[in-house]
Amino acid sequence: MWVIHVGLFDKFKNIFNNKKEADAYSEGLQKTSKEFVNKINLLSNKYKKVNEEYFEELEEIFIMADIGVETVMKFIDKLKKRVKKENIVDSKDLMDIIIDEMFIIYVNNDIIINKINYVDNEPTVILFVGVNGVGKTTSIGKIAYKLKNQGKKVLLVAGDTFRAGAVEQIIEWGKKTNCDVVYSDNKDASSVIYDGLEKAKNEEYDVVLIDTAGRLQNKVNLMNELDKINKVIGKLIPGAPHETLLVIDATTGQNGISQAKNFKEITNITGIILTKLDGTAKGGIVLAIKENVGIPVKFIGLGEKEEDLRVFDIEKYIYGLFGGNDEK
Repeated sequence: MWVIHVGLFDKFKNIFNNKKEADAYSEGLQKTSKEFVNKINLLSNKYKKVNEEYFEELEEIFIMADIGVETVMKFIDKLKKRVKKENIVDSKDLMDIIIDEMFIIYVNNDIIINKINYVDNEPTVILFVGVNGVGKTTSIGKIAYKLKNQGKKVLLVAGDTFRAGAVEQIIEWGKKTNCDVVYSDNKDASSVIYDGLEKAKNEEYDVVLIDTAGRLQNKVNLMNELDKINKVIGKLIPGAPHETLLVIDATTGQNGISQAKNFKEITNITGIILTKLDGTAKGGIVLAIKENVGIPVKFIGLGEKEEDLRVFDIEKYIYGLFGGNDEK
């Protein structure tokens, strides 16, 4: 379990070897941070001493940040216990405890794996799922860009044969990132994926990124389709897909939690990509997703450029939420 105590912001500044990466979190989370930290600071000025009214208003601030009602109730309970146990009176002394407990909520005694599960001696297969409009194909393109820069041989597979324009969009990303794309205008998703994996095996690609249709209105159809896709993948490459990443738009707030729950029922999700986190003041959804669905966030979108899709790091996230403001 990670526990952060006093002098947190100084520690943050010292532990980040890559200051540019930490600053990216600060800038990307500005909307949430400004709203969130300012309200907590105002609350500490309003209530010099910690009391029940302070906790009631703090609870409201956390709910407004989209951390989710259930998560917030547990969180406030833990804070109250810590305050009593450590005999904290001054509300300003509570900030370190708040940050500390936010870490604990996310980690929750788990071993958090935010890295992609790459395999040796065969292509690593990553399946992308999510409803339409969340930035699924764009996320695939950005991950392709990241992997290409790491020297990996990457293949994109246009498995979304349902949405108009999906194939063209992934072809465009193929051109942008200089990655090959397997697509078809008249085959179903499973057939296109089969062709893609055959090519990946024969031509020794390192990573295969597979797009899928994003319709959730009919869960039975989607479940059947994903089941078929998973069988095709597993038959060609045993043990694959090695990752199934669910893409969620952070600006949809609690609706994103519902999507995560629905997709978790349908298929085995190994990680979440949270897009457009820079476009919302409700960045607390990161904590809500982990608490409610138990799936780690693996990537977050902090801007529109290719390099703005970042591997998720809980320490940098907390820094962006709190510490990123302390010099502004």
